[in-house]
Amino acid sequence: MKYTYLLIDFFTIIIPFIFSFHPKLKFHQTWKSFFPAVILTGIIFIAWDIYFTKIGVWGFNPTYTVGLKISNLPVEEILFFLCIPYSCVFTYHCLNLLLNLNINQKTETILSILFMILGLSVGFIFLDKIYTSVTAFGFFALIIATKYILKVNWLGKFYFVYLILLIPFLIVNGLLTGTGLDAPVVWYNNTEIIGIRILTIPIEDIFYGMDLILLNLIIYLSLEGKSRRQHL
Repeated sequence: MKYTYLLIDFFTIIIPFIFSFHPKLKFHQTWKSFFPAVILTGIIFIAWDIYFTKIGVWGFNPTYTVGLKISNLPVEEILFFLCIPYSCVFTYHCLNLLLNLNINQKTETILSILFMILGLSVGFIFLDKIYTSVTAFGFFALIIATKYILKVNWLGKFYFVYLILLIPFLIVNGLLTGTGLDAPVVWYNNTEIIGIRILTIPIEDIFYGMDLILLNLIIYLSLEGKSRRQHL
């Protein structure tokens, strides 16, 4: 069905969007920080997407898209970089607000070091697989920047929230990569990935998702912090 990818985008964002106006959540009041974050991050990831599509690292099944393209990307793929960050940043906002997340600093540091070692090791081991290596090195660089350059105090919260987000991630990415469908919406060149999959999802997608959401949060929370300081 040509509307499959569009419907996945729609159902990913519709519930977070409606609840953005809930009086206890008020996520809409942070849009002035969210939209610059999603635009800046989207520029980077869409450029990455365009290049990888051009060289055949991945591609899109026309059976599941409406046929409208921008720079050779289906319009649904462009919307992906709005819908997924919206639902994920909204989830972070809600869980942090409602659960008053407070992750142990020592635990966060240990996880950060392990993630950096993992990113760097995987990047070098699989240098001949461009999706694996770029995603791994990007992950390594983002953790370094967040932990040791920006020195944010919310990195442990991000790890916790992303663990929760893996549940909808498995559903959405599962559909996109073909779980429950006759063919994948997004296909991957098997020579450019490790080949380990969760159902139909390449393992690299988990770290690609972390890259995408972490960069959005870096910009979003930085702008939110500046906004709060201006109103003190």
